[in-house]
Amino acid sequence: MRQDGYTGIENYAAIGDGRTVALIAADGRIDWLPVPNLDTRPVFAALLDADEGGYIALHPVGEYTTERSYYDGTNVLITTFTTETGVARMTDSLNTGVAGRLPWTELARRVEGVSGTVDMEWAVVPGTCLGNASPWAYDTVHGTVLRVDGITLGVRTLNADDVDKDTRSIRGRFTATDGSRSTIAVVGTEVEPLYLPTPEEVDAGIDRTVRNWQHWSEEFRYDGPWKEAVHRSALALKLLLYSPSGAIAAAATTSLPERWAGAKNWDYRYAWVRDAAYTIKAMIRFGLREEVHAAVAWLLRIIRRNDKLTQVFYTLNGEIPGGSSYPDVPGWRGIGPVIAGNDAATQLQQGIFGDLFDIVSLYVDAGNILDAPTGRLLAAIADTTCDIWRSKDAGLWELPDEQHYTSSKMGCWHALDRAVHLSEQGMIPGIADRWVTERDRIAEWIRDHCWSEAKQAYVWYPGTDQLDASVLLHAGSPCTDDARMSSTIDALRSELGAGDHLYRYSGMQTVEGTFVACSFWVVNALAHIGREDEASDLMDRLVASANDVGLWAEMVDPHRTPDRGTTTHLGNFPQGLSHLALINSALTLARGHDHTA
Repeated sequence: MRQDGYTGIENYAAIGDGRTVALIAADGRIDWLPVPNLDTRPVFAALLDADEGGYIALHPVGEYTTERSYYDGTNVLITTFTTETGVARMTDSLNTGVAGRLPWTELARRVEGVSGTVDMEWAVVPGTCLGNASPWAYDTVHGTVLRVDGITLGVRTLNADDVDKDTRSIRGRFTATDGSRSTIAVVGTEVEPLYLPTPEEVDAGIDRTVRNWQHWSEEFRYDGPWKEAVHRSALALKLLLYSPSGAIAAAATTSLPERWAGAKNWDYRYAWVRDAAYTIKAMIRFGLREEVHAAVAWLLRIIRRNDKLTQVFYTLNGEIPGGSSYPDVPGWRGIGPVIAGNDAATQLQQGIFGDLFDIVSLYVDAGNILDAPTGRLLAAIADTTCDIWRSKDAGLWELPDEQHYTSSKMGCWHALDRAVHLSEQGMIPGIADRWVTERDRIAEWIRDHCWSEAKQAYVWYPGTDQLDASVLLHAGSPCTDDARMSSTIDALRSELGAGDHLYRYSGMQTVEGTFVACSFWVVNALAHIGREDEASDLMDRLVASANDVGLWAEMVDPHRTPDRGTTTHLGNFPQGLSHLALINSALTLARGHDHTA
């Protein structure tokens, strides 16, 4: 299961509370948990540093096997341990409160005896916050707490009182018997006092958190094909919604490698405009009013605050990212570097203009109203789009080689088309004549410069015969031709395909794994151009290849046998864009199956 202290990325499940996310391995160990926020330096990060990163262990003594699932409609995880002497069931929850998220982090781990007897052992071992601090145990009048830099951690136990401690950890043992219930909890804060709930309060919080998640799921409206996968993906996206601000993180982790040779390790604990657009689109179609408004308001607020829409992504609190650093830790399975921060924020990506206008247009079409300052801001951005589309940019893939990327021009076309739509609805001021003219010029430019007769495909950018899967995002758009897009799909699958999966663009076949979102974009594109049967068959196969609890990382390696599950994952986890692509593909196909979404 583990090699040198590490396990496969596909072996993790995720739980969260609206502020942070914990990753739980199939052997029951928590290897990733930043406290209190998702983008805080992680106090538990054995995921990236097996020796010094820190973990929270809870599992049987000796040999055991495990099976996992979530409580229906929740992000509360159930792990069943089977040993030679008995069976025990563990419930993992990042607890929420009566009125939403708690002011502190509260991880609760309940163990119930199912049959026989199972000797259990547990440990809370804080790490070095990626080499930045040294943890220590500190005795207080209310018991021992663990401190790391500005983080304070308390450990609570219920019916598990055989506890030991050393200078940097707390650990213990207990026995699960038929009908027994024990709870281990970790409570944490950063640079503020630590509230210590009673063990009974923590244990009751698990049941409350299950009810809270199920209540949220009752508001979620989808009754169509691949219902279970769509629901799980929506719950995964909810984990990435940072409730203090409304921002949507791209993923829960940093530095998980996109290739075995390393060097393609990034920090995805930021809010991308692109990902926000796709997430909000899905939330609108699911009828999730509060999350939609929070995400739209957050995005428009930070654009106004920072004056120009030149940022590709922002921090979860809406600030401009401040660069990156490289902690001196080994990385997952020794594949470095580990990176804190991301330097791509200031790139020009023209596609975000289309993403922004798509968000706002969907918000308005759902029956909502724009405020006057937002209307003026959008009119100014539309005017900017009329000029900037003639420039080269970094493209959707954030590349240092600036080109006239085809998908970027398609994004600019979409921005102006939606600007015209909003103007006609009286939502943004100004005369739309110029937007109409430039929109039509972009469509003509795409027809004349971005199609290759030799390839029978839309190419990556004019003058090359290389291909790019991101053009699939514009299947069915009036700026593309269905026959040409159909031929492009075939060319992409022929040149960039690996089984049912797809690499991002030409040249990546020997550099990184296949990109999960691209595989689902094929499904969506096939459906948009009328090849629904092919799309449905591919969707069936893709959905079946998620990990054992229905989660996806950013990429999969089609050439390696996984430790567990059906695919070997690469990249940050869980990856929002992967789950978004699954959802939107299902929604597109559902319209042809006489189901409602």
